[in-house]
This record gives sequence, structure tokens and C-alpha cells, in this order.
Amino acid sequence: MRILLMNSARTWGGTEKWTCMAAESLAEAGHQTMLVYRREVVGNRFSIKKYRLPCLSHIDMYTLYKLVRLIRKEKIEVVIPTKRKDYFLAGIAGRITETPVIARLGADRRLRWPWQRFMYATLPEALIVNAEKIRDTLLRTGWFRKARIKVIYNGLDTKEIDRLKHEPAEKPYPFTIGALGRVTRNKGFDYLIRSFALFIRSNPNADAGLVIMGEGADQPEFETLASKLGIADRVRFTGFIANPYPMLRQCDIFAMTSTNEGLSNALLEAMYLECAPVSTFAGGVQEVIDEESNGFLVDYGNEERLASIIERLYRNENERQIIAHRAKETVIRQFSIPVMTESIVTFCKEIYDQAV
Repeated sequence: MRILLMNSARTWGGTEKWTCMAAESLAEAGHQTMLVYRREVVGNRFSIKKYRLPCLSHIDMYTLYKLVRLIRKEKIEVVIPTKRKDYFLAGIAGRITETPVIARLGADRRLRWPWQRFMYATLPEALIVNAEKIRDTLLRTGWFRKARIKVIYNGLDTKEIDRLKHEPAEKPYPFTIGALGRVTRNKGFDYLIRSFALFIRSNPNADAGLVIMGEGADQPEFETLASKLGIADRVRFTGFIANPYPMLRQCDIFAMTSTNEGLSNALLEAMYLECAPVSTFAGGVQEVIDEESNGFLVDYGNEERLASIIERLYRNENERQIIAHRAKETVIRQFSIPVMTESIVTFCKEIYDQAV
């Protein structure tokens, strides 16, 4: 098939990583796959054919004009936009060129406004989501038919992780709690820092520390919080790490404390690298973590509960190792690039055949 993916992000994150994995795996499977992007920080990571467009707003007429020309020139059969701005631009371009659009949604969002109905339900022919919970949330709006929403779990490129994980990385603390993502409030790093401080208050001699990998606008706020709580020397912000796998491999626990997610790539990667996972009930995490078997789940904001889980895993190394091993087995069993790629292609063909 001739598939055009679109990602207008200004920074690199989980959605961008999924877009890259999907695009490259589709190309390797023999499909003519192309990318429209906005910033080189995203585009530089793709080896497929790509086009840089301004994507300045939802109603960027120049981008819309170029997008329409590109779809016609390349004889695109399906367009897959991956950001909210892209849904609108791709949706309009798809209507003009009579090309089916399948929006990819990677976060659990409640939709309620008329403009959201237009963007998510009217313009695209279908949606790809990465968790059953996201589909259930969308279906509750009454705007969608179930057949129009396909759950395709994120594939994990385990060969690439295995290749990159052996680079040298010093373990920051004897007992290390890791977190990874854009350093913004919706990732819940303030909640994580407060919970970790509560753990330290009960265990002042613990040889433990927290490492937050990523960059974002709210980092100064979180640094100030750690200082106020008296744990600044136990909380390390690494900034952006091009290859986070060696550091993840050093972590004993991985904490995913987001308020809103789909199915976190970072969480799956950490589980594959045998970090014991602790996560909020964000997005489709319950489709991955079985409580006290291969990880732990906690309500966002429950600092006492998160602190107690950290203490439990800190004090019980054998249990921690068993949980971490089961977490890796879960990822190997349920999430793979070939399964994801085949599912995308099958759904694209189905939607394309319905449209022509």
C-alpha cells in the first residue's frame, strides 16, 4: 500500500516514537511509506521518504495546499495523522482528494465538544487506538461505530533495544527508581517526587534515588519541589537522552505516574528491560499490568500508596526480581513489531476497500 503518516510535533515523544516504528516497519514489509513532518528533531529519525511542511495551525492553508498536492502526486491510498493538528489538516485533505484518513490516537481523552466530533468522528474514516480503554471512552460519546475503531497495541522493537542497551551507564543510586517522558505536569512527576519524599521520610537511611529522564517546560518547578522537600540530592534530572535503555536497565523500579496516557511506550520498554513497574490507572495500563503479579497499580495522587509500594519493593529484593521477570515475559508475549505492522496493514486495506 501507499501510506502517508503525518506528525507535526515540535519535540520527540512517545507518539513520535510510535510513528517512526510504524513507518519503518511498514516500509520493511514492502509498503510505500512516507512522512509529513514539521521539525527536524522528528524528521531526522526517519529513513523513509519524507516531506517537511510548516503545519503552523489547524487551518494552515499553505500546508493544506501542499498536502493535497502531495497526496495526489504520490497516489497515497491511506493517510495516518498522529497529532490533533494533523487530524484536521489530513482530514480536510482527505476529503478534497477522496483519500481515506485513519487517525491514530494514543491517549485516553474524553470528547464532548462539537469541534471534537468534527475532528475525530466526521473527518477521518476510522481511528487506530492503542488500548481497549481508549476505544471504550470513544464509544461512550455515541459518535462512533465500533468497527471504525481498531485497537492495535504498540509494538516494541526488542531487537533494537537489545542492540542499544549495553552502552555504558553508571547506576545513579544503589536502589534506583526511574521515570521517563516529557517533563510536564500531565506526566505526574510532582506526584512521584512527593511520594518518593514520603518514602524517604519513613526510610531516611535508604540508599535510594529517583532519576527522571526527559526534558520539558516544567522541570524547574519539579526541581524546586524536590529542594523544598529536602530530597534534591536524591532526585536527578538527566535531560533528553537519545538512548535511554542503558539507564533504564540500571533501574530497579520504573514509575509511570501520568494523569493521561494511551499505552506508554516507556512503560513497555522498562518492563522489557526488567524494571519492576508501578503505574497509575492511566489509559490502557490495566491491559498490561496484573496487580502484584507483574507490577503494581495506584490511583493518581495517592502518595501514601505509592510510597508504600516503593518501600515494599525496596525491602523485598526477591519479590522485585520475580515481578520484573514476569513484566518482561508479558511484553514479549503481547507486544511485537510484526503483529503491530500486520494489524495496521490489514485495517488500512479494510478501510481503503470500503472507500473505493
